[in-house]
Amino acid sequence: MNFYQELQLNQAGSKSYIASFKNPKDKCKHIAVYLFKIALVVAFCVSFVTLFSVLFGNENSIAGVVVLLCVLAFRYSDLGIQNSQGTLGILFIYGILAFGPKLSNLAPTGLSFCINLICIFALALIGCHNITMFNHSTFVLSYLLLFGYDVSGKAYQMRLISLLIGAVLTASILYFKHRKVEYKRSFMDLFKEIHLSSSRTRWQICLSVGISSAMLIAALLNVPRVYWIGIAAMSVLIPFRKDVEYRTKHRVLGNILGSAIFFIAYLILPEEIRPCLGIIGGIGTGFSASYVWQSAFNAFSAITVAVPTFGLAYAVLLRIFTNVFGSIYMWLFNRVFDPFLLFINQIFERPKRISTTS
Repeated sequence: MNFYQELQLNQAGSKSYIASFKNPKDKCKHIAVYLFKIALVVAFCVSFVTLFSVLFGNENSIAGVVVLLCVLAFRYSDLGIQNSQGTLGILFIYGILAFGPKLSNLAPTGLSFCINLICIFALALIGCHNITMFNHSTFVLSYLLLFGYDVSGKAYQMRLISLLIGAVLTASILYFKHRKVEYKRSFMDLFKEIHLSSSRTRWQICLSVGISSAMLIAALLNVPRVYWIGIAAMSVLIPFRKDVEYRTKHRVLGNILGSAIFFIAYLILPEEIRPCLGIIGGIGTGFSASYVWQSAFNAFSAITVAVPTFGLAYAVLLRIFTNVFGSIYMWLFNRVFDPFLLFINQIFERPKRISTTS
């Protein structure tokens, strides 16, 4: 494996590759490559988001995060449809990201639930047909981040411009990186393949209804940071059901662990260093190969932003509550709702089977 190929490995791949060497000198050499890769990624991400903040205002740094997520994701993934039509899909997705979160924030609670449900299902349908690529962790997360960091007036106009630029960037990367990949499936085939007998369709419905209903309950209870609940719910409901329970346990454990470590570190560290805990969380996430530690370090970044608004104790407790509730709610919801969808499908299919046999 050459230097460039080693840089392309994810955390788990890098650690596994390093462990394969027995010679301490070789091991140190590849550890250095791994550390260089982390530093390179962090520097690129910080520079990218900072550039967006400079161009479109600090309120739209989150738009920089969204575009960054999409740009990084589509270096390796695609939409599972013809490449020329995939660029059309990207434009649809960015259109949802541009207007869906804003409309949901403006709408009353019940209508907001409906908007979230429609938008998240559309993102899952258009962006996540090939479920093995985990595109929902990019698109749905982006939707929830934009929902949580809403802006208005001039800042919203700048956000629209930033997302338009992001759409062009992402579509260009999708086209040039995957132009040699051939698919027979067209954009319209995504809609034709919707069927309750499909585990993919049921997952898409469970994801959209589960996230939207969890956020609805939180909104009705006046829980702050409802999008934290949505992110937790999205994170545990991956397309492969056998892993949902694993993710639920480890997200709960990781957030409790990360919140506790953050609380202690915040009390111990000097005041001028405390804002750096968010950056430490980002770096820690980059080093983490296991889901539990990724969840723990992600809590650092979220709590750092919440402390100025809620205070340390409330921010920590809120982070724990939203993630425990969102994770367990989605786990229970999926166990009930997926069999319900299968039952509904059997009811509609039964008359067809009877007419066929007769």
